[in-house]
Amino acid sequence: MNFNQLDLTSPLCRALADTGYSSTTLIQSKAIPPILDGKDVLGCARTGTGKTGAFAIPILQKLQNSKKSTSIRTLVLTPTRELAIQVDQSFKVYAKYLPLRSLAIYGGVPQNKQVSVLKKGVDILVATPGRLMDLMQQGFINLSALKILVLDEADRMLDMGFVNDIKRILKQVPKQRQTLLFSATMPKEIRAFSHSIMKQPVEITVAPVSSPAKTVEQSVYFVENKEKDNVLFHLLKTTPLDRSLIFTRTKHRADKLVKKLNKIGINAAAIHGNKSQNARQRALENFKCSNISILVATDIASRGIDIDDAATR
Repeated sequence: MNFNQLDLTSPLCRALADTGYSSTTLIQSKAIPPILDGKDVLGCARTGTGKTGAFAIPILQKLQNSKKSTSIRTLVLTPTRELAIQVDQSFKVYAKYLPLRSLAIYGGVPQNKQVSVLKKGVDILVATPGRLMDLMQQGFINLSALKILVLDEADRMLDMGFVNDIKRILKQVPKQRQTLLFSATMPKEIRAFSHSIMKQPVEITVAPVSSPAKTVEQSVYFVENKEKDNVLFHLLKTTPLDRSLIFTRTKHRADKLVKKLNKIGINAAAIHGNKSQNARQRALENFKCSNISILVATDIASRGIDIDDAATR
């Protein structure tokens, strides 16, 4: 389906054209119409299928068509700082020709700049639960005028133990609202939670949860733990790629692997929860710009981070 078949406003269509997007992904074609109709939506689609656009595009259209306000009208909750930044960037790209303001707030950095923008007024707030609750308690954020609530990568948020924070936040938002929940998987706990906070949601599942994207080639090597590094180094040398993303189970393992890679002349950096936000963003940007060829990460980067043409190991 083309975006121009969705009756989007001219400013949105212009912004989408500027990005080079003309056709919707499957999750977008199925989710955008009911969101525009004001219905709650429960969407399940694997990472990399355009879930952010599926909720960001119709939200911008709805805000554009509603009465102008200085209050926060949309809240998007995300599990990680990196995803919050990326979702906010997507809103800014799609709202290029709209008089709408978005802001990402997250921990790990001083709050002063975030508070300064909040005081000027924002339409869309993208937040990690911890920093949101902190600024709410300080009186910098009021969600009483909220119209739309989005839980992005909801299964990841519950896995990371945010369920109690989310419940506290829900007490601060109007009961009369539109709720959108998007997730890469749909375990029983997520489904039960969604039905406790949503009203007759439209349920959308666009692909088998366990299936890889068509562009993904997979292979598995069974090796002894002590041989993992040697096998990895062999793969990196025999199948050279511009960029590779390597996941490790622990933060210590990520740092240790980066040191080994740098020692053999491979430029690498690590991102994980013990790194400062500035260090994590710098590593991501260097990786996206190909200033480093290897990014070693814990599961902090396993969801929603958009990196073109990267191999995952």
